[in-house]
Amino acid sequence: MPATLRQITPSDLIPDADYARERRERRLALLPVKRLRRVALGPVCTLIFESYDTMLFQVQEMLLTEKGGAEQIPDELAAYNPLIPQGSELVATVMFEIDDEVRREQTLARLGGVEDTFFIQVGAEKAMGVPEGDVERTRDDGKTSSVHFLRFGLTPDQIARFRDPSTQIMVGCGHEGYSHLAGLTPATRAELAKDFA
Repeated sequence: MPATLRQITPSDLIPDADYARERRERRLALLPVKRLRRVALGPVCTLIFESYDTMLFQVQEMLLTEKGGAEQIPDELAAYNPLIPQGSELVATVMFEIDDEVRREQTLARLGGVEDTFFIQVGAEKAMGVPEGDVERTRDDGKTSSVHFLRFGLTPDQIARFRDPSTQIMVGCGHEGYSHLAGLTPATRAELAKDFA
């Protein structure tokens, strides 16, 4: 399937009973890929770069656990297909992971608008993340959500430089309350480069 047309369709899904039998093997096969697609950014933030395979797994998991049958499929495809990169972008789930509830509430209250400050730096250029527009993630009181969905559109030149091992690639957040940078390992770069057409 061309990278610019990646979508999960009902024909890509297998029946729950078959998936339940294959679930463990599928999960084990996907774990090394998911590790490469997971980037820690500072002490409490993680970006998980999504792909067709991670979203297909998620849809199958939702169908198996929620047992909604054929009626559930359109809702799951509508929720997860937008998180599949379309050839000139990377798509990430951003999570602020703080176990302590009081600390989590205090931290998120200081990070209003954080979803607009994430970027991928390709050499000296930044590709800013664009939040999914389905739900407002920062409330009127300034508190942000612990989960965000971002698209990072890259130009053809940035994609070429992303693939060039001599170019430094960083992921960052420029929010005044959470300013952090993380470099991508060569293995993670190679994995994410598969998302480009």
